[in-house]
Order: sequence, then C-alpha cells, then structure tokens
Amino acid sequence: MFKRQILAATALIMASMASASAQAPLIEKNVSMKMALSIIEGALAQCTKDGYKVSVVILDNAGLVRASVRGDGSNPHTMEFARRKAYTARTRGQTSLEFMKLTSNPANAYLLQIPDVVAVGGGVPIKIDNVTIGAVGVSGAPGGEKDEVCANAGIATVAGQLK
Repeated sequence: MFKRQILAATALIMASMASASAQAPLIEKNVSMKMALSIIEGALAQCTKDGYKVSVVILDNAGLVRASVRGDGSNPHTMEFARRKAYTARTRGQTSLEFMKLTSNPANAYLLQIPDVVAVGGGVPIKIDNVTIGAVGVSGAPGGEKDEVCANAGIATVAGQLK
C-alpha cells in the first residue's frame, strides 16, 4: 500500500513538473526596429549607389511587416512585391532566388500554390545561425538578382548582431 502511494505521489509530481514546463514562456529571437531600420538603410544605400529606385520591406519572425519604405521614385507596386519576396524568404528559410530555382523544376511547382510566395529574386532571410528570425525584400531594380544584392547589403550592415 505504501509503495502505491509513493508511486502515485511520484507520478503526480512528474505530471505537475511537465505541465509547469509546458506553461513556461516561449523565448524567440526577432528583428528589432533598430535592426530593421539599419537593414533598410543599407539596402537603399546599395540600390541608390547602383542607380535603382526600390522599396524595402522587413518582416519579423512571424512573417509580419516590421518596417517598410517606398524609396523615392519607386513604383507603387514595389511595396507589395517587396513584401511578398520577404514573405517567401521568411516562409522558406531560403532566398526567393533559390525558391525560383527550386520551383523551376516541374516536380516542385506545387510550392507556388502557397499564398503570397513569389518565385523571383530579392527576398533574403535574416538568420542567426540556422534560425530564421525575419526577412528582407527589395523590389524595383531591373531584375531580382539586383534586388537581392541590395537585400544582402542591408543584412551586411547588421551582420555583427546576427551571431
């Protein structure tokens, strides 16, 4: 009888410990506003230097807009397209250019059915180690490869903080 009570008490303690740890807050890394603004500045600076008028959108780890700028002289559609490029990079954990190459294989074309993803360069995930904490999307340069250069330049401005 005493042995059963000990086993029951032990089971109760273990169950309460498991539920207590399940209730602990989740701690995640995310893109801060200051980081988002630095990335935007770096991306705009690179594209301006290269002669391109672009928009830049930064998404957080949940895929929501953290900050965005429609650059001087950029076309209105570039804001939404930059957001979709960033969303693709955030969702996939890879650049939107890599996604474009992946979906060029007909066996992977089904991935294009995911709402808001686009298969064109300009979206780059923001990562700490292998964990994606956000993404940057750039749109407006003549070609996604050029947009991606600007996105990478923006991320380079905060590279020291991503370690």
